[in-house]
Amino acid sequence: MITTQSESQTAPILVTGVAGLVGSHLAEALLAQGRAVVGIDNFNDYYSVQQKRDNVAGFQDHERFTLYENDVRESQEIDDIFAKHQPHAVAHLAAMANVRYSIGRAPLYTDVNINGSINLLEAATAHGSTNFVFASTSSAYGHTAALPFTEDDPSNAPLSAYPASKKAIELMGYTYHNLHRLNFTALRFFSVYGPRARPDMMPFMVTDRITRGETVTLFNAGQMQRDWTYVDDIVDGVVRAIDTPLGYEIINLGRGEPVLMADFVNILEEHLGKHATLDCPDAPASEPAITFANIDKARSLLGYDPKTSIQDGLANLVQWYQQSRRSGRVSNVQPKSAA
Repeated sequence: MITTQSESQTAPILVTGVAGLVGSHLAEALLAQGRAVVGIDNFNDYYSVQQKRDNVAGFQDHERFTLYENDVRESQEIDDIFAKHQPHAVAHLAAMANVRYSIGRAPLYTDVNINGSINLLEAATAHGSTNFVFASTSSAYGHTAALPFTEDDPSNAPLSAYPASKKAIELMGYTYHNLHRLNFTALRFFSVYGPRARPDMMPFMVTDRITRGETVTLFNAGQMQRDWTYVDDIVDGVVRAIDTPLGYEIINLGRGEPVLMADFVNILEEHLGKHATLDCPDAPASEPAITFANIDKARSLLGYDPKTSIQDGLANLVQWYQQSRRSGRVSNVQPKSAA
């Protein structure tokens, strides 16, 4: 356990996966609003541990922040954290991510994403948390034919273990709402990107490989589309969900503007001032041709209104990448281990 905060006078918000892309930005946003935050992260070596520590370095010593270096699968430790801090809301972002990495690793994704989430739901209900916000995924929609993706789509055909594990907790969330009256909101994130991106995320990989003059893999010659959503917009949606208990809801958080992957690479080429060398294989079975969020529900229930264009968002990503690379704080090492 690492503690970096004296006891807060108000009930804090608990953020799991606090050292990740969304988690670290969320903690900063909540602290900037004057709130107390309890963060949990196991700092595993799925990707650079140093990058994760850099992500939290700017607020780790904040007087209203407490950091626990624990795994969500550690049920007793999780319960102890809830018992001590009595968080009134939970933003559960911790997970084994990456659709393609989950292929062949169903036991791991079940253990972390399902069993770990159940530990948090149990602790939240046992210790009086009133609102549980869960980071789900647009990958839950699979090969849906309905465009744009709307939350009433059955989404019962996940293409890999990662979205299947997220869908499982969406369903369990309803169980906890039904039995314990826990407010549970599942936010389906659409292609989050921005500063602090993981090295296995496409925006980072393309940026890094163009910079290094390495070949960029672009499925289906770039004719696939993704609804890229900047991290600040995602964080805004998460904060709004934390502040808006809704009973039980599933809500898309995207930008609602799919981008052709060929155009995505072109924008990065412009920002980097270099051309990409491309390899264009067919897309694997785990990859849908398009992701496209209908965000009407998020606008209506949360007042969500994404602001950041793909041009501006990628400019910010490139700036962070270049600054981090100059200082030696960026690692392009791809995942080799897991939990």
